[in-house]
Amino acid sequence: MAQRETQHDRGVITETRPKEKLKKPRLYKVLFHNDDYTTMEFVVWVLMSVFHHDEATATGIMMHVHKSGIGVAGIYPRDIAETRAARVEALARGHEFPLRCTVEEEECG
Repeated sequence: MAQRETQHDRGVITETRPKEKLKKPRLYKVLFHNDDYTTMEFVVWVLMSVFHHDEATATGIMMHVHKSGIGVAGIYPRDIAETRAARVEALARGHEFPLRCTVEEEECG
């Protein structure tokens, strides 16, 4: 009968692999564009209902858009940004406003 060499068995040799770093998803800015027809109240309402900003924050964003012509409503992964932008434009059309909302990739710093 063959003798087992359990005392000299050194076990399994393992090799450690460097951990794969998961890339963070790219983020996209949802931008509001100023126009001469959409009411300030509507913009504030949309910022509160679609982007869940409080009234003070929504008013601040709306004023920034009004004064500078463009402003960031929020920054999200691509699918969320595109969905929210589409929701804004659908609401605007439903209320007969020409409010434009676009999505732009966030610059990596």
